[in-house]
Amino acid sequence: MSGRKETVLDLAKFVDKGVQVKLTGGRQVTGTLKGYDQLLNLVLDEAIEFLRDPDDPLKTTDHTRRLGLIICRGTAVMLVSPTDGTDEIANPFVQPDGA
Repeated sequence: MSGRKETVLDLAKFVDKGVQVKLTGGRQVTGTLKGYDQLLNLVLDEAIEFLRDPDDPLKTTDHTRRLGLIICRGTAVMLVSPTDGTDEIANPFVQPDGA
């Protein structure tokens, strides 16, 4: 057994590709993954943050803020997903208002 720690995620396939990262506290950022380490610290280039709704902090809006080159601390990373190949769909569990 080697003394090297392995990460649960294999992020090597996402390097130099677009990723979406959700962070603790509700922040959501997209950008190009430039690097990572075993603690899940991420380096994102051309990062864009999706701003939250002031009335409902759990919802993000279409308003964005350019951040440029950033480091996301591994302890704050909750979700990493590719931006290519994902589409937003309507929530099938939402009941119509008249029901």
